[in-house]
Amino acid sequence: MEQGLRFREDGTFTVVQFTDLHWKNGDEQDRRTRALMDAVLEAERPDLVVFTGDLISGEECTDPRRSLSEAIDAAESRSIPWAAVFGNHDAEGSVSRAELLDFLLEQKHNLTQHTDGISGFGNYMLEIQGGRGKAGAALYFLDSGDYSPVGHIEGYDWIRRDQIEWYAGASEALTARNGGAPLPALAFFHIPLPEYNEVWEKQVCYGSKLERVCSPLVNSGMFAALVEAGDVMGTFVGHDHINDYWGELHGIRLCYGRATGYNTYGQEGFQHGARIIRLREGERTFDSWLRLDDGTVIAEQDKHLPGA
Repeated sequence: MEQGLRFREDGTFTVVQFTDLHWKNGDEQDRRTRALMDAVLEAERPDLVVFTGDLISGEECTDPRRSLSEAIDAAESRSIPWAAVFGNHDAEGSVSRAELLDFLLEQKHNLTQHTDGISGFGNYMLEIQGGRGKAGAALYFLDSGDYSPVGHIEGYDWIRRDQIEWYAGASEALTARNGGAPLPALAFFHIPLPEYNEVWEKQVCYGSKLERVCSPLVNSGMFAALVEAGDVMGTFVGHDHINDYWGELHGIRLCYGRATGYNTYGQEGFQHGARIIRLREGERTFDSWLRLDDGTVIAEQDKHLPGA
């Protein structure tokens, strides 16, 4: 699919973030996930859908490609442009990350891309065109990997140095094209950066933190690169299913999505849903809200003070 993303005539651009679908084999829980996605898309009518990882529970899928097709079908069947990054569970089964990416690239309404020569599968940037035929905003997508590649370090993978260098180069090029002013941008990946824990502990945040932040134990410097480039206004992750908070650290809003999939763990009383993001052309800010499975819209999440 040609990229073709552009702001609407009213100057808005709306993204629906679905995260952690954990689709398996189309059972009852998967059907609940699909019904939720259908309802969100009918209500919000977005310009783009972003899947931020763990689209499938690869190890439990009889046919991972079929499961992946079913996971993205709510957007694909509506001809809504969509983009994805992988999580740590997608390729745990019989199909590799590279093979799953190849499958995504074949889909008609897919905007997912791949950058050769750097770590991961599915690092890319999409531009949103403005009213004057120039880029009005940028969206960065990074593969945050799965598990630590270093034997004596436990836990999850981290965004690697070559990926950070790729992002910095792409950002610099866009800034130069934009007359030296950083282009308003957002970034999407699956595993939260270590700074997600810092923002909760040190800044005013909004939303729920019902489990620990499962970030990598190694801080590879991705957040520093974002601060230095000055273009990314917000980052959006999943991974931790019962966290949905956001907070601002050094001028960047670190945001969790709202876990969408029913075929995985959650917590009673914490509804599944989606995060909605709305950009406005020419503005270095964005609006965001949650839409839950029962149709509830949460525009203002509960306030959390550091140390509370």
